[in-house]
Amino acid sequence: MSVGVDFDFARWLAARRGSMEQSAREGAAYAFAAERKFRRTLGLARPVTMALEATTRLWRDVARTELLGTAVKVTDQQYPRVWRAAKTAGLALRVQVPIVFAAPTSSIKVKVLGTEDAPHLIVNLDLAEKLDETELVAAIGHELGHVQNGHILYATALHYLTSSAAFFVRWVVQPAIMTLQAWSRRAEVTCDRAALLAVRDLDKTLTAMVKLELGLDKGSAFNAEEYLKSLPDTKKGLGRYAEMFRSHPYLPKRVQALRLFADSALYASVTGQDPAGKPSLPDVDKQVGELISVF
Repeated sequence: MSVGVDFDFARWLAARRGSMEQSAREGAAYAFAAERKFRRTLGLARPVTMALEATTRLWRDVARTELLGTAVKVTDQQYPRVWRAAKTAGLALRVQVPIVFAAPTSSIKVKVLGTEDAPHLIVNLDLAEKLDETELVAAIGHELGHVQNGHILYATALHYLTSSAAFFVRWVVQPAIMTLQAWSRRAEVTCDRAALLAVRDLDKTLTAMVKLELGLDKGSAFNAEEYLKSLPDTKKGLGRYAEMFRSHPYLPKRVQALRLFADSALYASVTGQDPAGKPSLPDVDKQVGELISVF
């Protein structure tokens, strides 16, 4: 029997009306359990709450106008390829697509920024051209995962803490960055799953992930098996400690984590396959938690 998946559209609408608590606690059914758990603790960290308050002021007073001053709103007439990809991803995930802007900024690839009641999806057109149609849907689906799971303000705070630190109270910055980076590494697992659910194609999702991370050209081939064989063990050596200062897990970990999810009973149910004998999402989350652990 097929199991329905709650993509949380109703809870997103509730968040738009100012009731974000449930979304912040739970997220969508596919969300990485460790990310949901970590997110529930963010409100207890005073540096984080102060950063969130400052981010909201910064976004409404300065940052939104500054970022969008050179951007162009995406419509079915302006940059229709990006517009179609956003609509396709939103329909697949059952999430309302925020306003989409094409921006020339080199500091952003594809990112949702703003507040929970006013998210903005920013797409770098140069990078978007390196992705084919399905890969572009996957990239945008990843960002819609942030919308769907109540991540927007946290992700926006981390973005501006690292790019506009002078705006924040000095003692808040580093503790807030470290805490939000630890959360973000888990949130990326959740949103990689959203990307896969948006396209239902593991190879295309992995290719989009690698192209976004490494900036590969549109025609570049990617083989997940060969890629994983070519990389060192990210659990060994001093390099693993550098991951503590990253907002994303190392790419090999993300690839392996997504492959684990693609083999889950939940993903099988969503894609019309037989989930019998496949690992449950809690079992997958346990494996992923061990995989992405820095230590």
